[in-house]
Formats: sequence, C-alpha cells, structure tokens
Amino acid sequence: MTELKQPAAARPDRGGPRRPRVRAARRGVPLPLLVPGLLAMAFLLVPLLALLVRAPWRSLPSQLASTEVWQALQLSLISATAATAVALVLGVPLAWLLARTEFPGRGLVRALVTLPLVLPPVVGGVALLLALGRNGIIGKSLDAWFGITLPFTTAGVVVAEAFVAMPFLVISVEGTLRAADPRYEEAATTLGASRFTAFRRVTLPLIAPGIAAGAVLAWARALGEFGATITFAGNFPGRTQTMPLAVYLALQNDPEAAIALSLILLAVSIAVLAGLRDRWMTGA
Repeated sequence: MTELKQPAAARPDRGGPRRPRVRAARRGVPLPLLVPGLLAMAFLLVPLLALLVRAPWRSLPSQLASTEVWQALQLSLISATAATAVALVLGVPLAWLLARTEFPGRGLVRALVTLPLVLPPVVGGVALLLALGRNGIIGKSLDAWFGITLPFTTAGVVVAEAFVAMPFLVISVEGTLRAADPRYEEAATTLGASRFTAFRRVTLPLIAPGIAAGAVLAWARALGEFGATITFAGNFPGRTQTMPLAVYLALQNDPEAAIALSLILLAVSIAVLAGLRDRWMTGA
C-alpha cells in the first residue's frame, strides 16, 4: 500500500514545535533616535577633532622635547601604574568580600566604596588631607611614629590616584565574581583545598578578564586624575606635577604647549585602552 504522507505544515517536529523565524526589519532608523544619537556622537568626537585640528604640528617636536614634558609624562606613567597596583592588591580582596560573603552592612559598605565615583575629586583630596596629612587622624601617627609624610610627595600622588581609581576596579571585579559560578570554588573546597587556595587556583583564573578590564579602567582614571592630586600632593615639577597638572599650568601661559601635552595624554590613553580591550574584553 502506498503510505500517505502528511503535508509539510502538519508534520510533527521531532525536536518540538519550531519557533517562527523573525526577520530583521530593514526599515529606516527612527528620527527620534537618529538625531539624538548623531548629536551625542558629535558631542563626543568634535572636541577631540578640534584638538587635532588646532594642534601646533610644526612646533610639536620642540614642545615634546622639553625636559618638563618628559618629567611630567614619566611621573604620570609611574604613579598611575603604582596606583593601579595598589588598587589590585587591595581592591580584588574587597570585591571578593562584597561578592562572596554575607556580613551586616554590606550594602552600606558597597555604597561607601563607590562613593569616590561621584565625589568631586577636590573633595576627595581634602578628605585625604584630613586623614593622611601631618595633622590628620592617621597621618599624625604616621609622622610621629615612622616619620612618613604623604602630602606634597610622589607617594601622595599615588595615594590620591589610587583613592579615585580603586572603585572602578572593585565594581568590575565584583560584577565578574557575581557572574562566575561559585560551584567551582565549592568543589575545590570539598576536595580539601582551603578557601584561599580555591580563590588563588580556581577563582582568579576565572575572573582574570574582569580583573584586567578593571585594571585598565583604574589605570586610565589614575592617569587623568587632577583634583585630588593637586589638593593632596600639590603641583611641584619633577615631584608631584603629573601630565594633567602640567596641561593646566601650560594652558595659562603657553596654550600650544598645553595642546601638545594633551595630545600625548590622548595618544597614550587610546593606545593602552584599545590594545588591552581587544585582548581581554573581546577575546581577540
């Protein structure tokens, strides 16, 4: 006998009912979204283009060859890297505590940790002076017992930059920890590993991309820090004058030098962020 075949539309699907395919609509972009989007793009790009257009390209080599520029650039790179290292050593354990442990007032601690993100940097510098200055609640003991003075020193630059940059790292690492499966850590502890060993051998490799992304954000924030640095560490060439401070000082006396310094900061920031973002955040 000839077997009757069911119509294609009536055949049962072995894998379950098929979902209707939704084709992407090839329609024009709505004007209420297009116009604000283009305005936002122009708002972000036009100032950078103006910096390139108005740059003194002919005198740029002589501007960049000055000793003051290289001192400020070297100090900026060293202090930003040191501040990022401080943020890594202190911020990663803090992010783990916020993501993996329960303790009273955890929400309040998280809010206080992220406070420097919205706090005016100058206010942060004043707070650091009141805490770590020679007459501060902690700085007085540091000066009396150990002879350590942080304000208006290179170490003070690192402290100020770490204060404003660490929240970026903590937020990034905490988000990565919350997204990671805690069962891997639990399995390691059931096999006899201590909680710190599980963190070092299991958790850190899992959250390495998040740590790298947070470190990049913290480094970029530390590189561009101005308000807390000038308030807590001052503006002494060769000792506490970073690139943002040098730009501010040059803008008052020599605008072309300020533009040249700004181009250096722009180039360094773009190169570091683009390179590390492609490596750690997109998997390239």
